[in-house]
Amino acid sequence: MSGPALQHYLKHRTIYEWGMLIALFTFDWLANTTIVIFDYARSGLDVAPWQVATWEGSSALLMIILIPVMLRFDQWFRIEKATLPRNLLFHMLMTVPWSAAHVSGMVLVRKFIYGLHGEQYVFSPVLREFGYEFLKDFRSYFTILAVIYLYRFVLLRLQGEAQFLGETSDEETPPAPVTDRFLVKKLGREFLVRVEDIDWIEAAGNYVNLHVGKRLYPLRETMTKIDERLKQAGFIRVHRSAIVNMDRVAEIEPFDTGDARARLTTGAEVPVSRRYRVALKSEFA
Repeated sequence: MSGPALQHYLKHRTIYEWGMLIALFTFDWLANTTIVIFDYARSGLDVAPWQVATWEGSSALLMIILIPVMLRFDQWFRIEKATLPRNLLFHMLMTVPWSAAHVSGMVLVRKFIYGLHGEQYVFSPVLREFGYEFLKDFRSYFTILAVIYLYRFVLLRLQGEAQFLGETSDEETPPAPVTDRFLVKKLGREFLVRVEDIDWIEAAGNYVNLHVGKRLYPLRETMTKIDERLKQAGFIRVHRSAIVNMDRVAEIEPFDTGDARARLTTGAEVPVSRRYRVALKSEFA
């Protein structure tokens, strides 16, 4: 993926990700439905196509709904080298309520659609059926999680990951003072970018995204820590999920709600919450 195409993708990343997710599960639904219908036909069993489509479609729908739950849980218990045994165990335990939610929602959808056809859907015996579904959900949970981690890895390789010079991987080590450069590792290459070239910073899960011109570099850091480290470099927090370079702020547009919007010299628009608006105005003064 080329530079402009990558930046376009990153700008509309949420839309593309949900589009790919829906397309993937729709394809999976149609493929599984077709296969099951043919299997029943070969076995000489009389099953209406709408029933098979309901079974497979309800499962796919609930998977899509529950993926954000998985992502949020993964933010709290990211599987990494330092936390691998503990967090992997937490994810294994999470498969139980995740599967319970998947099966419960799936059964409700099936009962509703069966009711529209004047029929009754029976999920019985419950323990045996749930055990069967849990085994499938356990496999699906970790398959989806593996795909998410692979996707993140590829995206970081293409995008480049930022790191402050002198940074260590030891979380107990106090952060090193910020220099006037940070290091970007991208596709096996390393290059330096000036801190003053950062236009603004936004929260992105366990990362923060550094907006540098038309490029965006993820940095593994919290908003609180990056705010503390960059205060002396002319940066100010304007929102719980945004920090701006004061030299890039062109104007502030106030709203009746007390919030505001900062327009940067680059044309970017950054939200300013009521909580941080006073501090921003005092900095300008």
